[in-house]
This record gives sequence, C-alpha cells and structure tokens, in this order.
Amino acid sequence: MSDPINYNAFTRAQWRAFSDDATLPLTQESLRQIKAFNDRISLQDVQDIYIPLIHLLRLEFDHYQQLQQDKAHFLQRPAHRVPFIIGIAGSVAVGKSTTARLLEVLLNHYFEGQRIQLITTDGFLYSNEELKKRNLMARKGFPESYDMAGLIQFLNNVKAGQPLIKAPVYSHKIYDIVPEQFEYIVHPDVLIVEGINTLQLPTNEQIYVSDFTDFSLYVDADPGLIEDWFLERFDLLLNTAFQDPTNYYYPYAIGGHDRAIAKAKQVWHDIDLKNLEEYILPTRNRADMIIHKTFHHRVDRLLLRKY
Repeated sequence: MSDPINYNAFTRAQWRAFSDDATLPLTQESLRQIKAFNDRISLQDVQDIYIPLIHLLRLEFDHYQQLQQDKAHFLQRPAHRVPFIIGIAGSVAVGKSTTARLLEVLLNHYFEGQRIQLITTDGFLYSNEELKKRNLMARKGFPESYDMAGLIQFLNNVKAGQPLIKAPVYSHKIYDIVPEQFEYIVHPDVLIVEGINTLQLPTNEQIYVSDFTDFSLYVDADPGLIEDWFLERFDLLLNTAFQDPTNYYYPYAIGGHDRAIAKAKQVWHDIDLKNLEEYILPTRNRADMIIHKTFHHRVDRLLLRKY
C-alpha cells in the first residue's frame, strides 16, 4: 500500500530503536501460549515491535489520566477513574487475537498496579439462531450480523465506570454464542477491545465503537497473504476437530480434506474477502497506528498517525 500522508512511517529497525534498552518479560514458552494457531511471532518480534509500542501506550495512558484529572479540577468535581480503551481491528486470520493477548500480557507487566482486561467483539455477534431468523447466516461477520446496540451500550457502561459489566461469550469451537456464559469486566484501568468492527461506521448507528477507543491499532497485510493464513488456520482446525463430534469443524474434518479446503476457499472469497474489501479495509486509515505484516506474519512497517 502507499503510505497515507497523515502517518509517519517507520521501518522495523527504525521502530526498534525507540526502546533499544528494554528487557523482555517473556520466555519462548510463555510466548507460545499467547500465539493463535498459525501465527508466527518470536521474542525478537516482541523486542522490535511490541516493547516500543508499550512505551508509546504508556505515554498515551499517562496523558489520558492527566487529562481526566485536569477536567475534574476544572469542573471542581472529584476525579474518578475512566478506563483507557485500546481498539484492535483488521481482517480475520491476520493475527489480531495474538496481538491483543500479547498486549494484555505486556501491559500487565509494564503497567504495574493497573488492571488490564481484554474482550473480543465476537461476543456481540447475534446467535446462529437469531442470524437464521434474520436470514443472515451467509453474512456472519458483516456489520449487520452484530448486536451493535448491545456492544455500544457495553462500552458506554465501561466508560461510565459501572463496577461489574458482563458480556456474552463466543466460541469458535461451536461457531456460536455460548448460552448463559459471560465474561465479566470489573473496573479496568485499560480495556483492550479486539474485533474486525472496532473502527467501522455502521450507517444505522449515531455512536460508533471507535467513539469509545482512546488508541486504535489496525493489523494489516496483503489480502493474498491473509488468504494463505486463513487456509493454514482452517487446516489446523481440521486436525484438532476430527475426534470431537461437537466441534463445528468436525463434519469438514471427516468429510475429506480436499473437499474441506475447497469449502474454506469458497468461504474466504464469498464472505471474508468481501467483508475485508467492503467494510474492514476502508477503516484502516482511521487507526492511530497501522501494523503492516508481510510473509510469515513478519512486521516490516509501522505507521503512526501524525494528528
């Protein structure tokens, strides 16, 4: 992609130089537990990319907290904790979830004394039952398949400082919302919100998810590479599903490998690529930072918004 003029662009080496003296709080084993199925990420990636990012987020967070205190002083009101929200967007299979989990671990290490929590917007997909009622199963993942009003109300409650907020849970194993299961958000200082729609502007909403985020990331890569990663991930999911009849991928796992991969390619081209081109990619230049990946999930360029 050509770099937009409202971003400062940095090579990997340039970005790493912003925190050369930082030490790593992770081991190879702990990193392995963070990674998604087919993500490639190394301790060197953490050193080069994510440690400088954590230092930048520290600056953003400190500035945000000071601003909240200054506002309270100006209004002659007691200061109260308003969570700092980090949004992470990008295509399916691009590595958003690994980025989010890695940031959660690193923020817990470097933001000592602060409560860090992570949530994914997948929990605000309508259930498969509801999607079928609305004739939207073939549009799952598109903007209209999400309970955006519920997601926005959730974020509003977070910002308002409600002490205990619950959010629905989505399972990729069953490919559906898990009935009567919830994640609980309890007074976070930093909330990471990961999902394909964190930067989108649905036409039927007056308030958007991005209105609640204080720093946003877009994980970017060429669509051809993302397709390769999508198919790799699908193949790995088949390998774990063939012994579990309750797994959504079980029928694909026992129905012949070639047929399953052909179905995955169809899903990519008919659903995920279309969603990327029409709804996700157009939001890229709304992010505060773009993390660009190349072969093997290697980050080669970072773009930071100038203003």
